[in-house]
Amino acid sequence: MSAHRAGRRPLARVIIGAVASLVTVAVALALAAAGFVTHIANTYQGRTTTIAQAFPSGSRPSQNAHGALNVLLLGSDSRAQLDPDGDHAAGGRSDTMMVLHIAADRRSVSVMSILRDSWVDVPGHGMAKINAAYSWGGVPLTVQTVEGLLGLHIDHVAEIDFAGFAGMTDALGGVDVRSDQAFTARGHRFTAGVNHLDGDAALAFVRERYAFTDADRQRVRNQQAFLRGIADTVTDRGTLTSPSRISGFVGAMSEHLSVDSGLTARRLATLGWELRGLRTSEIGFFTLPAPGGGTSADGQSYVVVDQEALGSIRQALAADTLPQYLAATAGGL
Repeated sequence: MSAHRAGRRPLARVIIGAVASLVTVAVALALAAAGFVTHIANTYQGRTTTIAQAFPSGSRPSQNAHGALNVLLLGSDSRAQLDPDGDHAAGGRSDTMMVLHIAADRRSVSVMSILRDSWVDVPGHGMAKINAAYSWGGVPLTVQTVEGLLGLHIDHVAEIDFAGFAGMTDALGGVDVRSDQAFTARGHRFTAGVNHLDGDAALAFVRERYAFTDADRQRVRNQQAFLRGIADTVTDRGTLTSPSRISGFVGAMSEHLSVDSGLTARRLATLGWELRGLRTSEIGFFTLPAPGGGTSADGQSYVVVDQEALGSIRQALAADTLPQYLAATAGGL
């Protein structure tokens, strides 16, 4: 860390290596020094799966004129059929959805979670829960739905299976995560405050919802806390100077990662260089405000998106002023 720039990480030689949830940035700050960049890039390129059709056809919003970058991050659970918390819908649904907005000046990153039960317009299907888009039309329809909701162009897509969280946590030697409340889940006891999680505990932490009175809302907050813990751990000097940890982290994640064809190792290396001065404190998390709820004609319970807040967020995304919006509002849940 530079003595005259407290909080800065020595990231000048770091590049992105894998993408999912905040991991786009975490690993953007993780593919370490020149001696093994090629090995890490080959690991990423060889183990990730390319999404054959990631984007919808037809008219789409224009790319951000300021040069900001938007990445849609999807999380799913391969063990959903065996998991009492899993979504058993036919065709599968994305349990976690985040939009990662990287500012044009590359000095800030904002990560917005979208509650999976948000009631939105799904093109060709009318009003429905947003995660139904994945069931009906896979990644392309999910992208189209999010672009319509937020009025922005999605530049890249990354999808990760939650099972990858366990491997990448263990590869890092565990991750410190701050929980805002004590709870028990799947045989693990979490205390209010900092918890050091191994892979199995990390899975329990990010998947649990029934332990909370506000269910999915708290699960989203826990997922955000976990991803912040990953970012802090990956950018720690002890991690950046450990080839085995970096290699293990990228390898464990890449096996569970699917990305659009444009999110290559070269593209990620360029973005990683652009983000080399980013502080983890400049990564902001929030949730698309959805304070109310309702019931559809066919009996589905859903959450209602705050349309006034949505309008402000759309404007901030278009103007590339999302950090200023977040600073001026409580934001999220």
